[in-house]
Amino acid sequence: MSVQTEGAVSAALPDGGEDLTHTTIVRQKPLMDMRQILLMNFGFFGIQYSFGMQQTAINPIFQFIGANAHDLPILNLAGPVTGLLIQPIIGALSDRTWSPRWGRRKPFFLIGAIGCSICLFLFPFVSALWMAVLLLWLLDASNNTAMEPYRAFIADKLPPSQLGKGFLAQSFFTGFGITLANLSLFVFQNLIDGATEAGIPYWVVGSFMLGSVCSIGSVLVSVLTTPEIPPTEAELKALREKKGSALGFIREIWDAIVEMPTELRKLGLVYLFQWYAMMCYWQFVTLSMAKSVWGTTDAHSEGFKEAVGWTGLINGWYNIVTFMVAFSLVAFARRRGAKFVHMTCLLLAAAGLLIFPHLTNKYLLFIPIIGLGIAWASIMGVPYIMAVRMIPSTRYGVYMGIINMMIVIPMLIHSVTFGWVYTHILGDNPNNAITFAALGLAAAAIAMLWIREPPIVRDVDDVMAMPGGGH
Repeated sequence: MSVQTEGAVSAALPDGGEDLTHTTIVRQKPLMDMRQILLMNFGFFGIQYSFGMQQTAINPIFQFIGANAHDLPILNLAGPVTGLLIQPIIGALSDRTWSPRWGRRKPFFLIGAIGCSICLFLFPFVSALWMAVLLLWLLDASNNTAMEPYRAFIADKLPPSQLGKGFLAQSFFTGFGITLANLSLFVFQNLIDGATEAGIPYWVVGSFMLGSVCSIGSVLVSVLTTPEIPPTEAELKALREKKGSALGFIREIWDAIVEMPTELRKLGLVYLFQWYAMMCYWQFVTLSMAKSVWGTTDAHSEGFKEAVGWTGLINGWYNIVTFMVAFSLVAFARRRGAKFVHMTCLLLAAAGLLIFPHLTNKYLLFIPIIGLGIAWASIMGVPYIMAVRMIPSTRYGVYMGIINMMIVIPMLIHSVTFGWVYTHILGDNPNNAITFAALGLAAAAIAMLWIREPPIVRDVDDVMAMPGGGH
């Protein structure tokens, strides 16, 4: 990987184009104040509200309209498949895109946000399981289109010394968005009565309507307040040459996978355990609470409906913890290293989830889930602090898409394997599924020991002093 200052690019690359593929362009980017960083990331709030509804409300909707618990993993296949296919393609396309009017990344997360808003509006009106599954596929495709370029957008805009703040601002808005999604379910449950003909409560409908507004509204704030940094002349020349190759982005994704830095490959093992575990939690937390606190697994019982509303509170609370601790993790990562911080956070989550399914008092559930909130802040920000030190800046988009492949492949594996695991190993017991999630997070923490964390880069001089810097 070569590293160059912006002023030296055109002289070093008289022919432009292909030579930029493995190059980090170190720009003298202006520092952004906290208000600018928050506005830039505000769109993540709406995107994560949508994910919050997926985590908490969609699996209960499946059960309201007749799905069985052991079918939930396969019904959630949309998330990993669309993420696997869409995010790397969108990342590679955004790397190859530039419009003086619309920018590079913003067109993609604007299109994705519009799709999210439409799907969220339509979702609670489904009347059959196949309709719900189809809408979930469309919603996930839109979510992935919106979220992937956002990671690269942060890396594009912020100087190295502020990348930690940028990614953990996304953790902050992740917590905020998912918190509002979950709390809305609990609040509307106490304000709105009745249900659709398919049996979906109107309080669920209200939460989806609010999400539809939040999704497009928050992204518009970021789009209208944050301009993108124009590419250099050499980069523009490279973009023009890339556009001339039909489906060249497919080859670009493949080349990036083949040339992936070793430490980034190791992060893939962490993600395997981490995201498999998170899928177990999201899909079975309601059933686990219904069984341990309300003594039922019947989706049509009053106890189960109360568990759905309480899931909103529990998930809302751990996301409140997420946005409360997100920025403090920046300081910890700077002092102790991102690797140590992420490992510690995962262990806290594992400890909390080991306790969670054994509690029968619904109020006590708020205590162990604090660990998951701390870990979720780290999951959504800290690994990216390490990742951007491993990859060339001209390939931020495609590599952020590949990192998402590391997220969705474990989800895909979960979707096709956990139904069997749940029945034959865990005895169709949702409490065992939560314990299984705890063990997965602990395994992810142990796998972090294998990664050698890249050095912290604060400015151009630091980069030029690194091995290979300036070559």
